[in-house]
Amino acid sequence: MNSLSRAAFLHRLTAAGLAAGLAHAQGAKPPRIKVGQIGTGHAHAAGKMEALRKSEDYEVVGLVETDPARRAAAEKSPTYRELPWLTEEQLFNVPGLQAVAIETGVKDLLATAARCVAAGKHIHLDKPAGESLPDFKRLLDDATRRRLTVQMGYMFRYNAAFQLCFQLLREGALGEVFSIDTAMSKALGVAERKGLLAYRGGAMFELGCHVIDAVVTVLGRPQKVTPHARQIGSDGLPDNQLAVLDYDQATVTVRSALVEIEGGARRQFVVCGTRGTFDIRPLEPAAARLALDAPRGEYKKGYQDVTFARSSGGRYGGDFADFAKVIRGEKAFAFTPEHDLAVQETVLLASGLPVG
Repeated sequence: MNSLSRAAFLHRLTAAGLAAGLAHAQGAKPPRIKVGQIGTGHAHAAGKMEALRKSEDYEVVGLVETDPARRAAAEKSPTYRELPWLTEEQLFNVPGLQAVAIETGVKDLLATAARCVAAGKHIHLDKPAGESLPDFKRLLDDATRRRLTVQMGYMFRYNAAFQLCFQLLREGALGEVFSIDTAMSKALGVAERKGLLAYRGGAMFELGCHVIDAVVTVLGRPQKVTPHARQIGSDGLPDNQLAVLDYDQATVTVRSALVEIEGGARRQFVVCGTRGTFDIRPLEPAAARLALDAPRGEYKKGYQDVTFARSSGGRYGGDFADFAKVIRGEKAFAFTPEHDLAVQETVLLASGLPVG
């Protein structure tokens, strides 16, 4: 990251998480932010809409879905009940609209995002940011020129265990990081696999991107990325992948498979430093073990379990609480365009995809 030192970035990130947690503190409530959603095809679409409708920060003004089959399915879902169905043009013309959550299929994410930014809207853009790094850079550059925020939908940014990990790193409690080992897997059925065949990056592109975002948060852009792709199924989908990320003093492994039984329960993010180790496993619901070379604050020397309360806002509540503060101008957004571009470049390289 060029514009911020790693320590400063971690400081801003930890502050962002704390701010999100305090989003509904006492005081006069500001007007709700008018927001719409485009698309229901993304795997996180329903969860994002539920979070927006639950939040006191937002007023959901409408929903856009151009695919007849997806719209028909969404109309039967309680998640979208009683919401106005709009065209994209109608959504953009809603008086006072400030933000749009983009939840289309991955192939349509960047083009939709570009139209939203051109219309002058802040965007929450689900992951991963398409397959074209130049197109993503153009989107970020355009948003920067227009002073608009692009919030990527990586789902561990506001996870309490990751927030504590980032805080300990910022404070130097873990020392110099020399190793990160991650796993982000699950088992997919035939229909789900078929839906991913259009994307050449396979498991790493679909799932590994979430933990790659956290790796880049800790260590920045890697010097080298070496992808390893294997196929267990017979449909051609890369479903068993490993990427090795090289840094000056550290190595990182990212594993992502689509054939692992109970893979969600074994998802992990393990940071090893010269003064301590932070082992998040599973990632949701968050649980961790912390090892330290000496007592620090409430934590003792040696290994100990760390538990976390469940967020009342659910998986995505922290994302949208922080997004609201940024839109209102109450804080700077911790995740800079430089960070997001470094993440996307790393995701593509780890997936064995070109970045030119």
